[in-house]
Amino acid sequence: MACSLGKKHGRGGEYGTVGSRAIAVGQEPVAMNHKRVSFTLDSTLETVNSAEATASNLATEAGFADDEVMKIAMAVREAAINAVLHGNAYDPAKKVLLEFERTSGKFVITIRDQGKGIDLTAIPDPLAPENLLKTSGRGIFLIRSFMDEVEINPSAVGTEIKLIKHVHGPAVGGKEASQ
Repeated sequence: MACSLGKKHGRGGEYGTVGSRAIAVGQEPVAMNHKRVSFTLDSTLETVNSAEATASNLATEAGFADDEVMKIAMAVREAAINAVLHGNAYDPAKKVLLEFERTSGKFVITIRDQGKGIDLTAIPDPLAPENLLKTSGRGIFLIRSFMDEVEINPSAVGTEIKLIKHVHGPAVGGKEASQ
């Protein structure tokens, strides 16, 4: 099921749609049991906050424990910042696609930008002594530490990153266990 996210008719409110039904950002757009929902984001830092909030809401709805919800939301935030800042370079003509998919075994978040693509070999090691005191450059490192699987697919028309958290069935308190 596709959703879109953006400014609603100049009123300044962000919204998404599920089918023909408009929803406010932060609402749960659809049940996430074997469902897919996607949003198109503007290349602004404001939409990064919306992406993080949506990730948190959908991960909670999917049944993840609070600590896992925080990790998923932070990974989405870092990936969205990278897409807006490094991929699209805040270009208002470029968009970021954010997609959530819930299956019986995985919660998959895909983020695509419309930039020039990333050179994975040029990403510095944030744990190298010369980088330890730098205030940036840890996004991909954090994403990889928070998620079970991370796939980064650069191309000439942008970069796609898939963030995957495994679902292992119900745990104590009705929350789903993850790795």
